[in-house]
Amino acid sequence: MRKPNVIFIFPDQMRGEAMHCAGNNDVITPNLDRLASEGMLFTNAISNTPVCVPARGTLLTGRYPLSHRAVTNDLPLGEDEVSIAEVLKEEGYDTGYIGKWHLDGVPRDKFTPPGKRRFGFDYWAAWECHHDYFNGRYYRDTPEPIHIPGYEPDFQADLAIKYIKEHKDHPFFLFVAPGIPHNPYELVPQKYKDMYDPSQLTLRPNCIGADRRAIADYYAAITSLDWNVGRILTAIEELGIAEDTIVIFTSDHGDMLWSQGKVRKEQPWEESIRIPFIIRWPHHIPAGTKTDALLSLVDIMPSLLSLCGAPIPNRVQGVDLSSVMMGDSSDVQEAVLLTEPVVGGEGYSNGVKEWRGVRTKRYTYARWQNGKVWVLYDNLKDPYQLNNLAEKEEAKDLKDYLENILQDLLRKANDEFLPWDEHLRKLGLVNAWNINEKYLGGKHPRFLQE
Repeated sequence: MRKPNVIFIFPDQMRGEAMHCAGNNDVITPNLDRLASEGMLFTNAISNTPVCVPARGTLLTGRYPLSHRAVTNDLPLGEDEVSIAEVLKEEGYDTGYIGKWHLDGVPRDKFTPPGKRRFGFDYWAAWECHHDYFNGRYYRDTPEPIHIPGYEPDFQADLAIKYIKEHKDHPFFLFVAPGIPHNPYELVPQKYKDMYDPSQLTLRPNCIGADRRAIADYYAAITSLDWNVGRILTAIEELGIAEDTIVIFTSDHGDMLWSQGKVRKEQPWEESIRIPFIIRWPHHIPAGTKTDALLSLVDIMPSLLSLCGAPIPNRVQGVDLSSVMMGDSSDVQEAVLLTEPVVGGEGYSNGVKEWRGVRTKRYTYARWQNGKVWVLYDNLKDPYQLNNLAEKEEAKDLKDYLENILQDLLRKANDEFLPWDEHLRKLGLVNAWNINEKYLGGKHPRFLQE
């Protein structure tokens, strides 16, 4: 039996409810809806660390940030890590990466040469990090930037389709990582903006002070993304390889978009931690199914390797959920770990400190390093998280129950939950942190001494 191809579509900062198939009637996503109708939609897909670099490192390695060492934005992934691409390459796969990388440190326009720092990806059309969608650039195998004409996500889909056509006769693993719908939200073609009237949007009940135009543009970017997903699906169908291809659509984290009066990520609310996850593999994954099984970024690598019949490295910390994906099981884990070991500048400016938590099917629980509970929600009774139970006396037993789960998950993750600077010292990352912050203009007010 031929090994399945894998196409992994990975937009940036897309929250889980921002699809029509996920219950959002405002956003226009016919191709994602179709993908879900032909595959499986996870309604409890969670970002363990809701910020770009740690989340991406966790996805590729199946390990938590304190293990893979990319503990905050713009710190590089540990060189001794083994990525999913490296494992699949050993299994005979061709491997390719297109789009935003954000795993090689600063500067954000740095060239990552062929070799170990690409973590198993042979074909390379990537850029470390930028969000200038009408002035995109990428590198191939030389340090000369290549300018992207027009709208970057469209061009990246062109490259993806070209790659698929050239590799259709041999098993391949292709990672497509557009920067949208990450802010700046307004950088989206006008034809998609025209599809949304900000005044007609249905705001979530927990929205406070929302910028309707920004939310409309966020949805417009998702609709543009949806169009390119449709182009990729059409390409594999026309090539006759759809039945031999696993297609996955997910993201690194969500975006608050003024829910709880907050923006962006690095926070434990649903809009920040819950991500889309759709997987399709005809005749293997039951079509048109939804599952409420918990799946987090750390679980994707082992699950996908299992689907491909590839070995799972011993150091992997995630859970193999391939049985859920094949329709054979629904409850593999009781809770997933939420971890923010080192808060980035954006989170810090919003008053966020280092925190840990758990997300079960029903509850969200998170606390600060000093032990004070930050949030506790019953998501079944309170889906928009309007009633924080953290200080409620009647929730004491529930807090104890969830804290016990948290302690167990922290032990399994080898996470001592230390102050952020102690973790950096133990990992030997103080110098890398200071280089990072100075390069980015010292925007983060906390600097360390060796």
